[in-house]
Amino acid sequence: MAMLFLLLLFSSSLISGFTYGAKHEKEYCAMYDICGARSDGKVLNCPFPTSSVKPDDYFSAKIQSLCPAISGNVCCTETQFDTLRAQVQQAIPLLVGCPACLRNFLNLFCELSCSPNQSLFINVTSISEVIGNLTVDGIAYYVTDDFGERLYDSCKDVKFGTMNTRAIDFVGGGANNFKEWFAFIGQKAPPGFPGSPYEIDFKSTIPDSSKMVPMNVSAYSCGDTSLGCSCGDCPLAPACSSSEPPSPPKKESCLIRIGPLKVKCLDFSVAILYIILVFAFLGWASLNRTRERRAAASKEPLLSSMDEVEADSTEIQKDGKVPRLINRFQLDGVQGHMSSFYRNYGKWVARNPTLILCSSVAVVLVLCIGLICFKVETRPEKLWVGPGSKAAEEKHFFDSHLAPFYRIEQLILATLPDSKNDKRNSIVTDENIQLLFEIQKKVDGIRANYSGSVVSLTDICLKPLGDDCATQSLLQYFKMDPENYDDYGGVEHAEYCFQHYTTADTCMSAFKAPLDPSTALGGFSGNNYSEASAFVVTYPVNNAIDEAGNGKAVAWEKAFIRLVKEELLPMVQSSNLTLSYSSESSIEEELKRESTADIITIAVSYVVMFAYVSVTLGDASRLSTFFLSSKVLLGLSGVVLVMLSVLGSVGFFSAVGVKSTLIIMEVIPFLVLAVGVDNMCILVHAVKRQSIELAIEERISNALHEVGPSITLASLSEILAFAVGSFIPMPACRVFSMFAALAVLLDFLLQVTAFVALIAFDCRRAEDNRIDCFPCIKVPSSPGGSNEGINQRRPGLLARYMKEVHAPILGLWAVKIVVIAIFVAFALASVALCPRIESGLEQQVVLPRDSYLQGYFNNISEYLRIGPPLYFVVKDYNYSLESRHTNQLCSISQCDSNSLLNEVSRASLVPESSYIAKPAASWLDDFLVWLSPEAFGCCRKFMNGTYCPPDDQPPCCSPDEFSCGFGGVCKDCTTCFRHSAFGFG
Repeated sequence: MAMLFLLLLFSSSLISGFTYGAKHEKEYCAMYDICGARSDGKVLNCPFPTSSVKPDDYFSAKIQSLCPAISGNVCCTETQFDTLRAQVQQAIPLLVGCPACLRNFLNLFCELSCSPNQSLFINVTSISEVIGNLTVDGIAYYVTDDFGERLYDSCKDVKFGTMNTRAIDFVGGGANNFKEWFAFIGQKAPPGFPGSPYEIDFKSTIPDSSKMVPMNVSAYSCGDTSLGCSCGDCPLAPACSSSEPPSPPKKESCLIRIGPLKVKCLDFSVAILYIILVFAFLGWASLNRTRERRAAASKEPLLSSMDEVEADSTEIQKDGKVPRLINRFQLDGVQGHMSSFYRNYGKWVARNPTLILCSSVAVVLVLCIGLICFKVETRPEKLWVGPGSKAAEEKHFFDSHLAPFYRIEQLILATLPDSKNDKRNSIVTDENIQLLFEIQKKVDGIRANYSGSVVSLTDICLKPLGDDCATQSLLQYFKMDPENYDDYGGVEHAEYCFQHYTTADTCMSAFKAPLDPSTALGGFSGNNYSEASAFVVTYPVNNAIDEAGNGKAVAWEKAFIRLVKEELLPMVQSSNLTLSYSSESSIEEELKRESTADIITIAVSYVVMFAYVSVTLGDASRLSTFFLSSKVLLGLSGVVLVMLSVLGSVGFFSAVGVKSTLIIMEVIPFLVLAVGVDNMCILVHAVKRQSIELAIEERISNALHEVGPSITLASLSEILAFAVGSFIPMPACRVFSMFAALAVLLDFLLQVTAFVALIAFDCRRAEDNRIDCFPCIKVPSSPGGSNEGINQRRPGLLARYMKEVHAPILGLWAVKIVVIAIFVAFALASVALCPRIESGLEQQVVLPRDSYLQGYFNNISEYLRIGPPLYFVVKDYNYSLESRHTNQLCSISQCDSNSLLNEVSRASLVPESSYIAKPAASWLDDFLVWLSPEAFGCCRKFMNGTYCPPDDQPPCCSPDEFSCGFGGVCKDCTTCFRHSAFGFG
């Protein structure tokens, strides 16, 4: 279809007349009539000069319908004109959106073919003989630069919506000025190729000795009100001048110049604030230093005070005079009530450890039953986009009404960088293209099994115009057939197609549509396709809304990935190329793989933490009592409780239908383990700090009285923090917060119930001289006493470090200043850096580091030159005559200047801010162009249903009329068509 446009306009009988030394004057033809045809059927004009001929009324009316500027005598026969009209008709859909461009374009060829003054600006420069007849083989066409510039200016921005590109890319080979356009038009096409059957040399300078005059008919501006173009096709039209493209948004930032440096105002303000705070703190510290020194002698150290508290407590309990610990620090409010509660609660748990342990664990095990409903969400769109978000709602509407976007399977072959200059060589070579054919052969040979049926690429691929897959590959320039490679010319043909993919018939793809080289090549700059360093092969596959409808595609994709890993990778690497690949289901499959790959990591981490807890919780005062004082079983039990809290949380939410996510499997086990181990150490060490002479119930009661409130408040803050995160609309974050909040809650409840009961059991085991891990084995008491060695506890290494080194150093005045200054510096630096945080989530982050998709996404960023598609969907469109919706949407002539499609076109002028690279391709514009009265060959009727004669094909009569006359131009005619053609009945 692409090659049918402009080039066909010149391919036949657009020119007439020739004689060497022919006279050049008005009412005289340089060539006239048709004298032969080429081997490909393209007709050739006669090179015989003659006077212009007066047409009959019927022929004159036909000429006026296409070339209104030509009246009276003409220099073309009716056969020549019919050929001209048939060919230009194919270019009209590209240019009809801008009537000024279309009129200028038609005038160029009307003057060339039929102008009565043809000899003034046409000179036949060469002739050839065809079957004994002389025919035109080359002409010089003199056109003023002014007409050429005005023609190009009126057409340069006209878009062809069907292909979502400029019309000039089709009718002008992507010309950047009128001279390039004329050079493209004037090329003599080889046999079988679209284009002119003879050479047309466009010139603007007339020889001095000649009486010729350059063609200079009136050229209309695209902003002409009588032939008004849409703003999308003519951004500089007066009606559009008030709506210039928006300039890129300027990121205005406040800057302060300090010498040669420019500092942001926020950074400068934070620095000033930091200096003020530091000096204020120094001043306050200096004023209070003397007072602190005076008071230091009268104050006892905190650690010493606590030691005395414990000593007093021990003596009081030993004497039995006071039934509770006397704390010299009064606890008021919430903490006081919590301490009292935990004192009583601790005694109750220590007296009923079996009941507490069994009941608490039973509750969690009941929650774990929900794991039978456990499911992991691996679909990326379900992880990062909430079901109630606007994006999700719009995608659902699009998928349910228009069908989902195609599934994409992709290969990226790239050259290796040069070892000397790190520059990549071009991949467009004979060897690499032959390799690409071999790869394509293997891909075509994939056979997947789905429910007993064999699935190949042709069963699932997109087939827009026939039986061939719409594969986006360089091989399409050879019709996907290796036998065509040498016949077409190899690499030279591919490079030719890079520039003529819209016009050359041999460059048309196997699925009968032009292939933009930007979609098949990568790693190039500008339009230098020959320098591309990568082949990009894309297989669009039909998609379905439901998962069952994609079963065949998923089965083929798995076979595709397996083929690439096992066969294509070695093949490509042996050719010194790299290969990255992906399928539509690759991300989901890789997420599933990672969700199971972390099981070993989690298990190892829990074993390590178990070993750590076992060592830190136990006492090793003497080697002889190690098996009694160690806490291996207690540590193992604590880690199991942490694991149960995670499983209970997952089980509960699985039971209520909430799917787990990858981040839950990777993060929450470690998060809860860290929190749980911390609290376990606090509880055990609090019990160990109690006097061994106290009863077990009293020791546990005092320990919970001491640390229970802090554990509760810390856990409560963590639970609330995660609970707040459950209000985040992003599903992955919301589900993670919900799971984490419940896991921390269960972990806390198990710690203050089951773990406290386990501590009571462990204390009884140690006092009864039973071996850790094997409590059934009892060790005889030593002669020195049953608890000798166990009672002799010494502070651990960490405790001694904190008491003897860390705390004294922090007590130094200078150290206090430095610590506060560093902390405030980090806090304020964080504030200053907050505005620099960039939103977004790279896809590589959520994938395993060893995933093949890591390299694929890197290559996507490096090589691809095509962005993702963008769709605008309009709901409740009213297409009735009474509604103005059509004018508010379309972008062809007579549409509103601020219509939706015109606004999109304006946005595409500033892609750096709008991120829209090209104007929108709209079915509405295509439909209106198809219905347009400008389209030759359409029938027309009056509003009352009777026929009217169209100006391009008079006479036009009703089929039941026996005679027709030539009526005037109908002003109120509309295009007519049969409703049955559209399935309306």
